[in-house]
Amino acid sequence: MNIILWGLAGASALAYLPMTGRAPTLWRSGIKTIPLSLFALLAFLHGGSSWLIFGLVLSALGDLALSREGKRHFLIGLVSFALAHLCYVFLFWAKLDTLFWPGIVLLAGVALSTEFWLAPHTGALRAPVRVYVLLISVMTVLALSLPETWRLASLGAVLFLLSDLILAIQLFRMTPGTRAARRAGYLLWTLYICGQGAILLAFVPRVWGLS
Repeated sequence: MNIILWGLAGASALAYLPMTGRAPTLWRSGIKTIPLSLFALLAFLHGGSSWLIFGLVLSALGDLALSREGKRHFLIGLVSFALAHLCYVFLFWAKLDTLFWPGIVLLAGVALSTEFWLAPHTGALRAPVRVYVLLISVMTVLALSLPETWRLASLGAVLFLLSDLILAIQLFRMTPGTRAARRAGYLLWTLYICGQGAILLAFVPRVWGLS
């Protein structure tokens, strides 16, 4: 069963890659939603934490919303991913012994920097974007603080953060349809899938099995 689900998740992720810069369609939205939905199913089938499962499901909903056009869908996607990060905050917090203070300093700097290169370009979305930046920064700090057993999740969270930074640049600082915007779409999707997959594999090692 694992090999089938991993195969479908990988195939759908690869199938969506050339679609990242295309106009929204129901087919495109469906393809985009499959990988995280299957990650959530794998976590459920192998007894993953409820926080992990909810985080993956909310991420799939966020993928669906962001695959559509319009401010309303963007806000739904933003809220979905913000709640997913909150789920990961609770997931990581339960495993912590201490906080990684260099990570706090680094992520605080990254979050504060968005006030200069991102916030001025977000218009009416400035407040929800600020909340989102705070949540993903906290999530990443906690991930970097995880003990060695869950170090793969630390890597996954960093990849997730990088994908969101690229998405922010693509949405608010790039002209849609340009070559740079298309390349950004390829990169952020790759980082995002790898990041989410790493978090899943860190917390549910049994999904490594191909039986």
